Amino acid sequence: MLDFTRSFITWTTHPRKPHPYYRWDGGFVGDLGDVYRVRMQVDSTMDIVDPSGSSITHYLNYPCRAELTIATEQFFMIPSGEWRAVFTREHGVPIARGPSDVSEPVARRPVLERYADMDFQPVTLPGAEQLLDGHAVNEATQAGAVINGQTTYRDKATGLDIRVEFPIRLMNLHPDSGKFQLCCGPVIVPDMATWDGEGVDRVFLAEVALSQFDYVEFILRREIEPAESEKEWFHQVRGRDRLELWDPDNPPPEPLVLQLSLVEKSEPTRRRGSTASGLWV
Repeated sequence: MLDFTRSFITWTTHPRKPHPYYRWDGGFVGDLGDVYRVRMQVDSTMDIVDPSGSSITHYLNYPCRAELTIATEQFFMIPSGEWRAVFTREHGVPIARGPSDVSEPVARRPVLERYADMDFQPVTLPGAEQLLDGHAVNEATQAGAVINGQTTYRDKATGLDIRVEFPIRLMNLHPDSGKFQLCCGPVIVPDMATWDGEGVDRVFLAEVALSQFDYVEFILRREIEPAESEKEWFHQVRGRDRLELWDPDNPPPEPLVLQLSLVEKSEPTRRRGSTASGLWV
């Protein structure tokens, strides 16, 4: 059982180099050559487990608003968006932007292509106990215990187990009957259609819900384009222009298309039978 409040990923950037076109590429407002350190909390994890028990752990980081760094004012980028990332100890794995039935030309990339180093600091809570029934869940919740959820299902096509762990931040209870229902997220769900024997090239962000120990539902996130009526204010420059060029007479060869990242719910993915879920305190 992870202590998500104390589990972090820390990385070091490569020395900053000028973008060939954009002055404020990625929101960087420091001096060229600067090296930054970044620490982000782990929000949830996902393991792909083979029959031998060997696993690949994926870490979802805490959400970050698109920001200018390290600034003294105008911290938030306009247009604004949410930045998240999923890492294994060796790769960054793309988060899907579209629905699950649409493939995307993306692939995992070595962490050290983008960062000078990356350090994983997961903290395990000792002495965790599994809650075996609904009454125990009710009692632990009402006692103020820190509770994690963990659900495991088997991917039929590959025979691999997918294990998702997450902190429980919302719980519905019916103490008289011992019923409960949690709804938490986001969590990581792998796109197993991209599995190549060593890893996946795409993952989905999802919300997870369960009220039993043998059934779970995930509902996947995707991006949608803003309505036409919203685009005027959305693209309006306020303060420092994130698209400012080094040389106005030397624009990039391809136009940059920006779109707002919103959340739209897709049809839920349901798992029963080969699913095992558990709660730990």
